[in-house]
Amino acid sequence: MSNDMIIRRYRAADQDIVSDLWSRAARQAHPFLVGEGEGERARILREVYLVRAENWVAERGGTVVGLLGLLPAGQGEGEGDGPGAEVGGLFVAPEAQGAGIGRQLVEHAAARHGALTLEVFEANARARRFYARLGFSERGRRTDEDTGHPLIALERAAPLKSVSWLHLREGRLLSVRTRGNDTFYLPGGKYEPGETAREALSRELAEELGLVVPAEELREAFVIHDVAHGKGGRRLHMTCFTGGPQDIAPAPGREIAEYAWFDRREAHERCAPAHRQVVGRLIAQGRMEG
Repeated sequence: MSNDMIIRRYRAADQDIVSDLWSRAARQAHPFLVGEGEGERARILREVYLVRAENWVAERGGTVVGLLGLLPAGQGEGEGDGPGAEVGGLFVAPEAQGAGIGRQLVEHAAARHGALTLEVFEANARARRFYARLGFSERGRRTDEDTGHPLIALERAAPLKSVSWLHLREGRLLSVRTRGNDTFYLPGGKYEPGETAREALSRELAEELGLVVPAEELREAFVIHDVAHGKGGRRLHMTCFTGGPQDIAPAPGREIAEYAWFDRREAHERCAPAHRQVVGRLIAQGRMEG
């Protein structure tokens, strides 16, 4: 995926380009629906969903290439206050597909709302494979009253949210292992109620490694989306930070058995999947050797 992609709120000025994007993507995804992408369905998109839903667009190089529409979970027309959110629509311009845009939009929805639900036409095999890769599972089926085609209801639990610290020494990444576990992770952990991400990480570094890293010195680097290691396929939303002191002397505490600085090969062999994705990002940034 291009590094210049952003996700932002839909604006009324986007209507024409978003309507065209939706029309082309919908016709490609649903060739089995007569009149898809036009007529009454296009009117409903413009007059109902683009007005009532929580809409986001993916923009790359100044061009809108994706549309995400969210509704309160289980509330078809957006009424009520349910947990999580329902993905009412997810469309990527045909010429921009295969670059990770759809995945980024799904993870954006999960980061904002947690658990996600949606419906997909049974005949849309490509979309079903896409959502399966992202950890969605089937929870029911029904026949769409408007088209007569079967729909499959899918759901995905809220991702586990965590924070991690990126500390490099001579191109090697600081990693920790908990007692009774052979896998290494990045220093950090989960939030406690009422904490900001920086506050959570500052506390975790003190508890895990005896380090004093003031929250205000931490700077967000990037967010990693992956499968949480050892959590039965649950997704992970991990916010990574840099900053703080560079000359450190860790003192393992709490459940930490040991720490080490790993290069790319060692990280690939000994660390959790999300950790490996972090290493890939750091190599791309020139901060670690490939």
